[in-house]
Amino acid sequence: NDERPVLIYTTFPSLEDAKRVGEALVAARLAACVNAFPGMISIFEWKGARETADEVAMIIKTRAGLKEQVMAETKKLHPYEVPALLVLPTEGGSAEYCAWIVSETNG
Repeated sequence: NDERPVLIYTTFPSLEDAKRVGEALVAARLAACVNAFPGMISIFEWKGARETADEVAMIIKTRAGLKEQVMAETKKLHPYEVPALLVLPTEGGSAEYCAWIVSETNG
């Protein structure tokens, strides 16, 4: 169902980057809402080296029918070479809230 809400998880190097991309997604009606969580520490391997980085996690609230478009736009605006982009399906939820997500992403 293309109208089913989905969450897209990503991370950013700064709150400013997260806000810039989040604002663009909401303005384009690709996302009903984004939540940015500063203060995350990531530990990972990148190009053969162990890295530790302060990051901002973001959850993008959209609908299934827009997930590919949201990921493409996020990649285009993202400062990382390979941004984390994971689509998290939802199950259940408040009917009113789910309807709000759909209404906010119908341009």
